[in-house]
Parts: sequence; structure tokens; C-alpha cells
Amino acid sequence: MIDNSGNKLQLIYIFPNLFTAASAFLGVISIIASTSGQFEKAAVYILLSLIFDGLDGRVARLTNATSKFGAEFDSLADIVAFGVAPAMLFYFSVGHMYGKLGSLMCAMYVVFGAIRLARFNVMIGVSEPSVFIGVPIPTAAVVVSMWILFYKEHALMHGVEWVMMIGLGVLSFLMVSNIRYPSFKKIDMHKGHIIKILVYLVIIFSLLYLYPIEVGTLLITAYLSYGLIRGIYNFIVAKFHKNLV
Repeated sequence: MIDNSGNKLQLIYIFPNLFTAASAFLGVISIIASTSGQFEKAAVYILLSLIFDGLDGRVARLTNATSKFGAEFDSLADIVAFGVAPAMLFYFSVGHMYGKLGSLMCAMYVVFGAIRLARFNVMIGVSEPSVFIGVPIPTAAVVVSMWILFYKEHALMHGVEWVMMIGLGVLSFLMVSNIRYPSFKKIDMHKGHIIKILVYLVIIFSLLYLYPIEVGTLLITAYLSYGLIRGIYNFIVAKFHKNLV
């Protein structure tokens, strides 16, 4: 009698990594699209990569197939899909206008993204589950993608590319900062809040359906600004109390 339990166990561990591989694959396709000037497609590939990146961890936890290999593979895939791909998208659409400075800013984004991933890996089990310390690199990739989609959709952004360059620099810094951002992993799901959350989600998804680029850009930029403003406010308050003492 042949025991296939070992093979089934191996397949369970392989399955989540297929989603990780798909995420990396889409990142590479996004880079190719960027070099071909297909910026809208490149941004969409990054957003699709985000979906697969979210699925791999959830599938691994649901099937109880988490592993050190999977965690390392996920980080390597992330640096391609959410580090190099957004940097190339930004460079070929906007950054190239600024020569070496554009190259430097895009390279800094990748390097700081890699630092953010390394810090996240060594802080697993230590950091608070309800917050992210610094902007996660997948979130940063969404920010870059939505900014470029908005830039290509609306001519009013043309001529002020320097604003986007500053934005990329700030975004890179926020990835390695100690500013805390809500993770939404633990949402209060008491009965009294479920209806409110449902109503908010319906409104948000309705607006995204009508104006996907505009609303998506507004939401992700608001999230980015929220953490930055709150971090500056907390710093000022702490400084004020220190001076009082």
C-alpha cells in the first residue's frame, strides 16, 4: 500500500509559493511594460501582483503551510514586484526627465524598500500587529502606481513632475522611518460596528467603481499623509512636553 501523505504535505507547502511566484512574475512583466512605454499596463501589473502577494500569506496560514523558505521567497519576490518594478515605472514615465537625479531617486526607493523588508523580517513577532512601523513596501508600490496612473490620466499634472520627484523621496524615507501606520489587520468587528464598516466599504467601492484612478489615488495618498502628519504631530507634542519638564 502506497502512502501519499508525504507527497500531499509537499504540495501543501508548494501551493502558497505559487502565488509568490506569480507576484514576482507580474513584477517582471511590469518592468518590461515600463521599458516599452506601456505605463498604464505596468501599473496594473503591480496592482495585480499585490493581490497575489496578499493571497500567498493567507493561503499559507489557512493550510498551515508557513515555512522559513516561504518567508524568504516572499521577501525576494517583494523586492522585484514592489521595489524594482515601481522604480522602473516611475523612472521611465517621470524620473528620466531629471537625468542622474531621477536615477538616484529611483535607486534610493529600491534600496530603502529592501531595508524596509529586512527590518520587517527581523521584527516579526516583536512589533505590534495593529500597526506598521514605516510604510510597507507593497503600500509604497501602490502609491507609485496610482500616482503614475493619475499623472497619465490628467494633463494638469504635466509640468509639475518635480512635485512627484519630491513625493518619491518622501515615500522612500517613510519606508525606513519609525512612523506608525495602521495595518487594519485587527478591525473591531463588534456587532455595533459591522453595519458601519459595511456601509463605509459599500460607499468606497462604489466611488472606486465610478472613479477608480481618482478615488484610489486620493485614498492611498490620504493614508500616506495620515501617518506623516500624525508622526509630525506626536514629535512636536513630545518635544513640547520635554521642554516643559
